[in-house]
Amino acid sequence: MLLYNAEIYSMTDDMHFYGYVEVKDGKIQAVEQGKPDAVTEEDIDCGGGMLMPGLIDAHTHLGIIEDGIDFEGDDCNEVSDPFTPQLRAIDGIDPYDRCFEEARASGITSVMVSPGSANACGGEMLLLKTWGRCTDEMAVRPCGMKFALGENPKSVYNDRDEAPVTRMAIASLIREGLQKAKLYSERLQRFEEHPDEEEPPEYDAKCEALLPLLEGDIKAHFHCHRADDIGTAMRISREFGLDPVIVHGTGAHVAADLFGEWGLNIIVGPIICDRCKPEMRDMELSNAAKLHEKGVHIAICTDHPEVPIQYLRLSAALAVKGGLSREAALRGITSEAADMLGVSDRIGRIAEGLDADLVLFPSDVLDIMQDPVCVMIDGRMV
Repeated sequence: MLLYNAEIYSMTDDMHFYGYVEVKDGKIQAVEQGKPDAVTEEDIDCGGGMLMPGLIDAHTHLGIIEDGIDFEGDDCNEVSDPFTPQLRAIDGIDPYDRCFEEARASGITSVMVSPGSANACGGEMLLLKTWGRCTDEMAVRPCGMKFALGENPKSVYNDRDEAPVTRMAIASLIREGLQKAKLYSERLQRFEEHPDEEEPPEYDAKCEALLPLLEGDIKAHFHCHRADDIGTAMRISREFGLDPVIVHGTGAHVAADLFGEWGLNIIVGPIICDRCKPEMRDMELSNAAKLHEKGVHIAICTDHPEVPIQYLRLSAALAVKGGLSREAALRGITSEAADMLGVSDRIGRIAEGLDADLVLFPSDVLDIMQDPVCVMIDGRMV
């Protein structure tokens, strides 16, 4: 199948050109400039519209907090224990939540779904496509382990009259869990190297869940709003050799120059939101622009359902209104998001060999009065 007569925004180095895309067996087979030599009835005339990689929302709770269901549909936070790395988002997601359809209808083809921020460690996050009949066939791969610093764990466990109720205790819990997993890993390695001399450690679900993180296979996603919490996230990451991603960073602009020197990855959002709690008091529409200007790598998220998933493009447009360049905003919901999540081998760009996740807009993707003409996931029109 060819998608031709398109203004292609490939989100590669050669970002913007007129051309066509060939799709075969769910993958992008070729990306070419100009016109194809011939077309068939099954090929799609894009009518000069804007052809983009499928949009990516880099941080959501889509399907793990179901739309309009309250407690029965809320499987985001397991507050019986403040440190739960063994929990997996895939076991809490309802793929039939109607908001998946709303995501597709707005051009979003991939989402990172995360356990919540009530716990110092909430569990394993999942990157998945927004179309499918069960979560397993929608899943791309687990991409992160969710940690949370600051007000959320403090508030939840203070209300329960349990630890942690201070930032110090939250950081201590994370360090304790990571250190146990590190020692567990070392014992496993000694056993594998000398099975006749060493005993394997007793199975520990929490330690097992943290092994991919310590081995660098997945990233550490830290829920942080305040700049000082971002500092703690980086301190812990350096101590244990983690690959960190900061989620939210609504107050990060107060130290943008420092975070730029550190080369931080920050998923900015929610953007369409009030300052609903004290740690969000520094939230500004210009946050993403100020961070990007100082060299911070940014993606943009809705934090659905905090902001409904269909407003990802609006969030990006408002970031542009706040001073972010249009290209940086587009990359923040495509290529930069994919890079930050560690899935650029699958999604985020229109390039040969990547998944055929494509979305066609009549003109400008950031024009909120426009709806997609068509949305494709893995080569299938959805």
